[in-house]
Amino acid sequence: MPYWGKVIGTLGGLAIGRPWMAIIGLLVGHQFDRGFADRFTRFGPNVSAARLEQLPQQYLRALFEIMGHLAKVDGRVTEDEIRAARALMHRLGLGPSEIRRAINWFESGKEASYPLVSTLRSMRGQSARRADMRGLFVRLLMEVALSKSSLQQTERATIWTICKELDIGRVELAQLEAMLRAQRGFRKSASGTADSKRVNDAYVALGIDRSSTNNEIKKAYRRLMNKNHPDKLVSANPDAAVLAEAERRTREVRGAYELLKARRSIR
Repeated sequence: MPYWGKVIGTLGGLAIGRPWMAIIGLLVGHQFDRGFADRFTRFGPNVSAARLEQLPQQYLRALFEIMGHLAKVDGRVTEDEIRAARALMHRLGLGPSEIRRAINWFESGKEASYPLVSTLRSMRGQSARRADMRGLFVRLLMEVALSKSSLQQTERATIWTICKELDIGRVELAQLEAMLRAQRGFRKSASGTADSKRVNDAYVALGIDRSSTNNEIKKAYRRLMNKNHPDKLVSANPDAAVLAEAERRTREVRGAYELLKARRSIR
């Protein structure tokens, strides 16, 4: 659960100079964080890949069109924004033809005449009535927008237009941005780098890469377990060294799969 409300509330209370106000600020901030979690983090801290794959097509079309519109509104789409949009397509589990369609949606959103407000209202009316679905929509847009170092005024104005149409307030938006920037900061820290290396090593151990779908990860795991499990070698009467290597490789494959299974919410 996010903690920014508690931090801000406590600091605000301390600034007044009365310890009991800090306690009140903490309690108020806690309640705010609970509401924030319901709207923006219901799908898990990393937004479950399994859950993303269930999003309706109209929702996805609006998402990528508006993503393209937001990326272009300052006059230039950056390489960071393109990479972030591509990474999201893979998180969504899109196949090659679906990725091409998502790219076309992204490109159409870049048109100067793109009907932003009417698209938002149509999407909200048909596939994003729930507050958490609207929160997820803004969160995914912000993840791509924040892939570069700073936001231009035109981008912030567009983001605020989106939020108004989806009933998301300025304080909620500010908290979401703070949370996403904090997550980015962690990924760039020493701990985040070590964590990223563990994830990369897991992909390597399974012989796949980050663009692989959940089904491809499952298939790689099953294939390698079938190939390397010591029980499969017993009939060949292997020597101790071969058997030990098979056991090591089996542990490595199982550990890699369990790590990716947890990170990507694979079922």
